[in-house]
Amino acid sequence: MDSTFQILTLNKISAMGLKRLPATHYVVGSEISEPDAILVRSHNMHDMHIPASVKAIARAGAGTNNVPVKKMSERGVPVFNAAGANANAVKELVLAGMLLAARNIVPALHFTSSLQGDDATLHKLVEDGKKHYAGIELRGRTLGVVGLGAIGRLVADTALSLGMHVYGFDPELTVDAAWSLSSQVKKAHTVEELLRHSDFVTLHVPLLDATRGLINAQRVQAMKTNSVLLNFARDEIVESNAVLEGLHSKHLRCYVCDFPAKQLQGEPKVVALPHLGASTEEAEENCAVMVVEQVRDYLEHGNLTNTVNFPTLVMPRESEFRVAIANSNVPNMLGQISTTLAKSGINIHNMMNKSRGEMAYTLVDTDSNLTEALIAEIAAIPGVLMVRDLPLSKSA
Repeated sequence: MDSTFQILTLNKISAMGLKRLPATHYVVGSEISEPDAILVRSHNMHDMHIPASVKAIARAGAGTNNVPVKKMSERGVPVFNAAGANANAVKELVLAGMLLAARNIVPALHFTSSLQGDDATLHKLVEDGKKHYAGIELRGRTLGVVGLGAIGRLVADTALSLGMHVYGFDPELTVDAAWSLSSQVKKAHTVEELLRHSDFVTLHVPLLDATRGLINAQRVQAMKTNSVLLNFARDEIVESNAVLEGLHSKHLRCYVCDFPAKQLQGEPKVVALPHLGASTEEAEENCAVMVVEQVRDYLEHGNLTNTVNFPTLVMPRESEFRVAIANSNVPNMLGQISTTLAKSGINIHNMMNKSRGEMAYTLVDTDSNLTEALIAEIAAIPGVLMVRDLPLSKSA
């Protein structure tokens, strides 16, 4: 290999993932000034200087709100995430949240921890007080799942295995996701329809303009009386005022979330956890392994999987020579690239192009190497954002 790749870590990344970067070809550290790629978890990158050397950013988690995705798109830099790698961890915490709410476990714990006296006294106090904490069972109840991505589907399957009925709503449901979704999940055509039927509602959607404040006062009132709302997605998806109104009117039985908020502090019917959704050893390892492998495949071969701003494009190597081109999704880009290569006597062995919104991406395998001058000529085509020469000599 002619050179090594420099990888900057902005947070502690699981060693299990970093082991996937061979030390002979990668230098990894937290003090690298001109990195080829950045690995990040929670660090806020919006105000930091991101060097021009950066070719990729990978978030070892699902959300990318802490990454300036739009700015990176304008530079032709893909932003990877670990979609689905923490799905089981979140699913298990959602199940725990449902049980906490259904069986009044948190107030019951507070009750028992406040008791004083000998064993006989404690026994009498428990027998007198336990009636205040009687709960409900999950079996036979209805769960509404808003968002049927990797986490939502696992939650739905788990609820079905517990004997619950499940409604699902996801206007962006992909074909692959639909194939993996149980036929027992009833389709809701609107959020309101799902809310009307559900005893428990769990949210699994990304934070977008369309989902900010998704659960507001009007939708809380549309929920069944004495229902439970669970939010392990993003705090801004639920309006705190709406939750307070619902709890005080006893329309909501309980609100379980992963995001403490000052407005909800001290509310006896709020169970707020300290953002534990993906906080398991297994999830951290899974996320790190996934993003490291994605970044490595991109740096060495130009392949794109699980990015939030680029199309998925994976092309098997058929030649020793390859060039990767990130560009704006504008007409005649392929024609201009092909013409530029042909004028220099470069034969195209294989070529693949895909687009996603305003972004497009092209991989070209050629029968001979491209000169620096030719790379610069392609980079000068209007709309081209980044060009990378990827001969096999640069892969590990």
